[in-house]
Amino acid sequence: MPTEIEKKVITAKNASIELASLGTELKNRALQAMAEALDRQRAEILEANAKDLRAAEELKATGKLSQALIDRLKLNNSKIEGMIAGIKDVINLEDPVGETLSALELDSGLTLFQVRAPIGLIGVIFESRPDVVPQIMSLCLKSGNSTIFKGGSEAKESNRAIFKILTEAIEATEGLPKGAFQLMETREEVRDLLALDAYIDLLIPRGSNEFVKFIQENTKIPVLGHTSGICHIYVDEFAELETAWKVCFDAKVQYPAVCNAIETLLVDRKIAETFLPKMAEMYLKAGVELRCDEASYALLKEKGLSELSKAREEDWELEYNDLILAIKIVDSIKEAIKHINLHGSHHSDGIISKNAERKRSFIGLVDSSSVMVNASTRFADGYRYGKGAEVGISTNKIHSRGPTGMEGLLIYKYILMGKGHIVADYSGKAAKPFTHRKLELKFKDINGKL
Repeated sequence: MPTEIEKKVITAKNASIELASLGTELKNRALQAMAEALDRQRAEILEANAKDLRAAEELKATGKLSQALIDRLKLNNSKIEGMIAGIKDVINLEDPVGETLSALELDSGLTLFQVRAPIGLIGVIFESRPDVVPQIMSLCLKSGNSTIFKGGSEAKESNRAIFKILTEAIEATEGLPKGAFQLMETREEVRDLLALDAYIDLLIPRGSNEFVKFIQENTKIPVLGHTSGICHIYVDEFAELETAWKVCFDAKVQYPAVCNAIETLLVDRKIAETFLPKMAEMYLKAGVELRCDEASYALLKEKGLSELSKAREEDWELEYNDLILAIKIVDSIKEAIKHINLHGSHHSDGIISKNAERKRSFIGLVDSSSVMVNASTRFADGYRYGKGAEVGISTNKIHSRGPTGMEGLLIYKYILMGKGHIVADYSGKAAKPFTHRKLELKFKDINGKL
């Protein structure tokens, strides 16, 4: 007999088949109902979140929860507005399901279409951030995928409230299947979930380095995600100073508890003396702890800055998610690129420079999912990239990479339209030749005539 967890998963898997075939207008009606329900039931969400925050503060006092996780957990009216805006952005996105990627004539009357299709059942396992629920649920709904959600226990009340509000809105929309979205709440359910590779098509973990690694190492299900966000900015000798000060400050201080905030600042030796002292003062004034290599430590001490510590070797590969920054002076752009590719996590890395050749070199040689030129790494985000919202940020090199929106929830299928064609006619001595002619044809044009 299937366990309770398996029953939930099987229900969602079955619903995914119906969800995959729904039309755009119906999916958008459900999304609009979700947005309206969040707006209408703000008080319920904030009340649930307040319970989680009280429990989180107690855990923080005993050292069991960090301030960074509490920051991610906290909801307010502004964050709810962001959830609503994210859903409305998804409504405005083109429906990708059924989009023709290619059309190829194999022979007269025999046409092969490559068409976008939903992946099926997505498992989302996340820590702390309850705003993940509407983000991913809206993207999964629009892309025709069912979803299993498993949030961290620290956000249990918030997750439960938001999930209930959203699923009730979806299932009250006539024509939407019931049970397409499921919520799991206990720690024991995670291990059970990881074993259900017969039903779950893709896992998206969102959380700490250790958390994502655990997921990757304990399941046969394909995983989309990144283990850490060790991001860098390199200030080139040809940097415009005002741009460098502004961008580097934003990339660390604007919101340090996220994966696209920089953890290491690399500075070209030729510009260090004019750039670094003011930059360090700006960081220290904002409460940033600076961990400096020998060269930057000596320079800043000479300039009268005292609130510094020396970087250890492990600092080059730490994701702080806090107001802590490692600083290193390098002798060349080549050294900076080598450091980034060696110590970084291939997430988001940037260069500040006015020199076109330096910018081209950095873009071409830095092996990261997002590369910024004279812009903050904090832009590496699905919403800011115009994807409506994001299911996560992937440093993988297959399927999807970087801030991942609906395209990361889609695969494709081949559809062959024929008129009694058989392979025997294309085999043997008298075999007919294939034309293999590319066509400017959309499957939906054919689909309407079926």
